[in-house]
Parts: sequence; structure tokens; C-alpha cells
Amino acid sequence: MAEEITLVTGATGFIGSHVVRQLLLRGDRVRILARNSSRKKNIETFGCEIAIGDLRDQSSLSRCVQGCQKVFHVAADYRLWARNPQEIYDNNVGGTRNLLSACCEAGVEKVVYTSTVGTIGMRKDGLPADENSPVKLDDMIGHYKRSKFM
Repeated sequence: MAEEITLVTGATGFIGSHVVRQLLLRGDRVRILARNSSRKKNIETFGCEIAIGDLRDQSSLSRCVQGCQKVFHVAADYRLWARNPQEIYDNNVGGTRNLLSACCEAGVEKVVYTSTVGTIGMRKDGLPADENSPVKLDDMIGHYKRSKFM
């Protein structure tokens, strides 16, 4: 049986690079999805396969997920402000949709999606909130939070 491959998006970022480190420590074979323009300094020493692609480019994602059994989707456009806010939605909503579609087509067995604590609703009683706390889109302030909530 062929060795399982785990794809990590957002691996050039802070959280994504730590996810890759943990997977490698566990003995996983890791493929990193990175844009051609991404700085790759913090992943150069990992010895992972680097697949060049973009969440907004369905064909590149289809190529990158081929042969993968698991995907950790950590990539996000986390800008708090953008001259064109649609770019944030194109990356975070459209890009996630593209990735999930490519994963379905390729038969990926498991996808782990990383969101943000900003999508958790605030409780009115002052108790700590969790994933079950009521929240609605109107509660999301800013395009980043709204795009991650969607």
C-alpha cells in the first residue's frame, strides 16, 4: 500500500507551519500547498513536497490534492481591511469551496478546517462561549470574520 499523503494549506504561515511540524513529528508524509508568490523560508527545512497552487484556481487544487488522504486547510486571507473586500471572500469562501470540491473529486478521506475564534457567539449571561453558543452573520464585524463564518 502506498504511503498516505497529508496536504496542508497555509503552511507558509505561523499556524500552518506548526501543523506541518507536528505532522512530520508524527511521521506523516506532508505535501504543502503554496502560492508561487508565497515566502517559503519557514518551510524550506521541512523536506516536504511543495505543490504550487492557489485556492482560487480549481485546476491547481485538483492537481495538488491528487493522492492525498487527508487535508488540513489552514490557509486564510486574514486581512482586517482590504481596498477590495471581495478578495477576502474570494479567498476564504470561494477558496474553501474550491478546495472541498477538489477533495471530493479526488476521494480525500478527511478534511480538517481551521476557522477563527471570531466566529463563536458571545453569550449574554457572561459565561464562556463555545461552538454551540448562538451566533448569526449580523454578529460578525469585519469582512474577515464574516468570510470565516460563511
